[in-house]
Amino acid sequence: MKPLFDLAAALAHLRAADPRLAGVIDRAHPCDLAPRRLGNLFEVLLRAIVYQQLNGKAASTILGRVEALFPKHRPSPQALLDLADEPLRAAGLSRNKLASIRDLAAKSLDGTVPTPTAARKLTDAELVARLTTVRGIGPWTVHMFLIFDLGRPDVLPTGDYAVRTGFQKLHHKRRQPTPFELERHAKRWSPYRSVAAWYLWRVHEVELPSA
Repeated sequence: MKPLFDLAAALAHLRAADPRLAGVIDRAHPCDLAPRRLGNLFEVLLRAIVYQQLNGKAASTILGRVEALFPKHRPSPQALLDLADEPLRAAGLSRNKLASIRDLAAKSLDGTVPTPTAARKLTDAELVARLTTVRGIGPWTVHMFLIFDLGRPDVLPTGDYAVRTGFQKLHHKRRQPTPFELERHAKRWSPYRSVAAWYLWRVHEVELPSA
């Protein structure tokens, strides 16, 4: 899908606002940030919970086993709540992740987790507030959802390790920035902080000038 904002305008703004970041923009692969086709939020967040703290291959295997427990390999909130713990545990889910996906199912049924249509109408802050009430879903997971699924242009994932290390390398710092330091600097990037984050993820791919 195409970006939901003017990428050329975003790059022009970031180049003018931050000369150091402009160097990365000029050297890195062109930004291809665009929203994925948004599906069922229950399935999106279920996948996010399963993948937490696992490598991709292991998480994919467990998710496949979980999905195989449901008709057409499509878990639904009610079907998950109706399923006993044993087959889900046998699929490879830890007790904590099992508790998390059951809470996700319950909050999907009661409306805490919005439909895709409703999610598009909520602000970034509203979505963070609602989705982080789900056990196992933290701000980082919601920030990734906002950037990559909803295509929101002004999200700053201060809890992302690669964003912090990218900033550290870009500014030749001895330590990673605190969330406050990163937010303070990022004011100049707004309203395109998602694009800035995309380039911070790629700082390690480019040759930077010396300090």
